[in-house]
Amino acid sequence: MSFKTPRGMNRRHFMSHLAGASALAASAYTLTRTVEANAASLVKNQKSVILLWMGGGPSSIDIWDLKPGSTNGGPFKPIATKGDMEICEHMPLMAQQMDKMSLVRSMSTREADHMRGRYYMHTGFAPNPNVVHPSYGSVVAHELGSDRGNLDIPSFISVGGASEGPGFLGMAYAPFTVDGNGRVQNLDMGVPVNRMNSRTAALKMMESNFIKQRRGPAATEHAKVIERTLALMNSQQMSAFRVETEANNVRQRYGENSFGRGCLLARRLVEAGVPFIEVNFGGWDNHQNIFDTLENQRLPQLDQGMSALIEDLSSRGMLESTAIVWMGEFGRTPRINGNSGRDHWARSWSVAVGGAGIKGGVAIGKTNEDGTRVEGQSWTSQDLMATICKAVDIDLSKQFMSSSGRPMKIANGGKIIEGLL
Repeated sequence: MSFKTPRGMNRRHFMSHLAGASALAASAYTLTRTVEANAASLVKNQKSVILLWMGGGPSSIDIWDLKPGSTNGGPFKPIATKGDMEICEHMPLMAQQMDKMSLVRSMSTREADHMRGRYYMHTGFAPNPNVVHPSYGSVVAHELGSDRGNLDIPSFISVGGASEGPGFLGMAYAPFTVDGNGRVQNLDMGVPVNRMNSRTAALKMMESNFIKQRRGPAATEHAKVIERTLALMNSQQMSAFRVETEANNVRQRYGENSFGRGCLLARRLVEAGVPFIEVNFGGWDNHQNIFDTLENQRLPQLDQGMSALIEDLSSRGMLESTAIVWMGEFGRTPRINGNSGRDHWARSWSVAVGGAGIKGGVAIGKTNEDGTRVEGQSWTSQDLMATICKAVDIDLSKQFMSSSGRPMKIANGGKIIEGLL
């Protein structure tokens, strides 16, 4: 059984609703890319979340919770950090930032399928054919974005790939997807201003007439998306997407690759006041040759981009109001398979968190000597989501109402992870 979720505010979405809206949205976004402005100033006293999404299921036993001496341990060695834990030798830059980050080494979840695990870790709910739940980003955008009336750009931005969608919260809280350079893919070229004005007027009339016919909530939600699109047209806040304006040494420090540029873009979007940014970094489904892939491809880029992001947020006084979450849909098997790889594993694995008042430098929970089980208290997706929401001052007692009229608790009623806040 498959479960389909709404995706971001992209061209296909607009075309599915109204062909004219697609042309207008494409033109509006194209025009915003020509806006020249100085970098957005720091928005103080506003909480944000950055999710570093490791699509495919990263091997936390080789990154955050090594098992030297065990047959499951692999070839990597642990190194000391500035926090009270050891991590992989191929993460030396992150080792210097671990006083600002913490590890939850006692995650234990039930979804070891990619799509189900992705959905579960993004929403705190197992997939259900009768309801589509809102993702982290949509919940944070809904709760924090409404208080930022001066924010023209979307309050939920997914960098380098699509995220999970807004579910029953509606398309006004869907992710706006850009690549690592801050560009929207596959857009038409711009049109003259007079033609743009004509299209705008025509579209508003069509939207208004359609809504008056009481065609249901979809029409109203679509109008909200178009309204946000139009607000982008001349906003100077669009300059936040222009990562190429950063100094060359800054870009090199983050890494001249998609993930590094995505982390740099995330910092710029936090400065602009965006409540939720997801940076996608795939390639972690390592069923074979895992150690070569990690050592020579994944870990160098992860180490450089993630450490630069944390260091920058800290030095600019932004880490105290910005939560960072590093996770994938699950971990990988402690046992090394016959192809020198690791398979899917949800029973005992790790995530990294920090910022926004989350305690740094500690490891929460532990796994046994060969990594096959959590010893003591274990934590779930909904517990992690509840902890992050609490860190950015979202009221966990609040309930949403699904489209079927069923009340839904934020983070599915998860518990705060002990020792983090």
